[in-house]
Amino acid sequence: MKAKILIADDFDSLLIKGLEQAHIDYVYKPNIERQEIMQILANDAITGLLIRSKTPVDKEILDSGNLQFVGRGGAGMDAIDVDYAQQKGIKCFNAGEANSIAVAEHAIGLLLSLTRNIQSSFAEVQNKVWKREENRGLELASLTTAIIGFGNTGSAFAQRMALLGSRVLVYDKYKHNFGGLGIEECTLDYIFEQADILSLHVPLTNETKLMINSAYLNNFKKPIFLINTSRGKVVCLNSVIEQLNVRKITGFATDVLENEDFKTFDEKQHSTFESVKTQKNVIITPHIAGWTNESYIKISAVLLKKVLKLLHK
Repeated sequence: MKAKILIADDFDSLLIKGLEQAHIDYVYKPNIERQEIMQILANDAITGLLIRSKTPVDKEILDSGNLQFVGRGGAGMDAIDVDYAQQKGIKCFNAGEANSIAVAEHAIGLLLSLTRNIQSSFAEVQNKVWKREENRGLELASLTTAIIGFGNTGSAFAQRMALLGSRVLVYDKYKHNFGGLGIEECTLDYIFEQADILSLHVPLTNETKLMINSAYLNNFKKPIFLINTSRGKVVCLNSVIEQLNVRKITGFATDVLENEDFKTFDEKQHSTFESVKTQKNVIITPHIAGWTNESYIKISAVLLKKVLKLLHK
C-alpha cells in the first residue's frame, strides 16, 4: 500500500523518525484545524490519518478524501465514526495499550485520595484545621474492588489492585476465562453484592452511555467508592449527586466529564457541575489519567508499529 499520512495532532518525534526511516510520506500538522484537515484530505492524496481527540472524525471528514486507515493516539474510539469508516473500507485502530499503565495508576491515585481523605484533609490543613480522627481512612487491602471492563486499562488496574491486597472482582460482558493471579471473573449480580469499590473501564457505546445511573447504583448492597477513568457519558452525574446525598456512594472520583469544555456548558450542565464540585468526597481531574511522559512516547511507538504492520513495512 502506497501511503501518505496526515498527522493531525501532536506526537512524539519517535513517530516522525520511524516514518522517515520506513520511507513513508507524511504531512505533520500538530495545530491543524478541522477545515484544513478536510482540505488536505481532499487535495493531497492522503491515505492515512493519525489523530488524538481534538477533531471528531465523522462522516464529513471520512468523505473528504480517499482514506484507507485512521489511527487514534489513545484508547477510546468514540471520536471516530467507526461504523461508517468500516462501511467505506477504512481501517481504524488505536493505541490503547500505550497508556493503560498511566490510567491504572491514576485510578489508584484517585482511589487512595478518597479512601485516605488526602485531598479533603489537605484543604482543611490549608485553613489551619488539624483533624486526625475525622480523617481516619480505609486500607485498600480490606476492600473488595469491582471492575467493569477487562481491556487494556481494566486489566492493568486489576493487576495493580490485586498486588495492593484488594480482593478484585471483574465483569466483562464480552470476555471470559480471564481470572487468576488474584483476579476473580464474576457476574454483575455478584459485584452488586460484594463490591466496596467500582472502577469503570469500558468504551463509550450506545450500550454504555449513561449506564451508571440511579437504577444501576441502587443494585449495590453496600455503599461504594465510584471511580471513572473511561468516558464522562458513561456516568449520569445527576444520579451520582443523588447517591452521594443518600450515602449510597461514599466517594466519587472522575477524570472525565460528559462535556469537558466549560465554555459550552448549558444551564443544566452548569448546575450539575456546581453541585458536584463542592462535595467534600468528590475529586475531578481534567482528563489526564492517560497523560504521562511515558505514555506520550509509547503512544507514538504503538501507532508506528501498527502503521508499519498495516503497510507491510
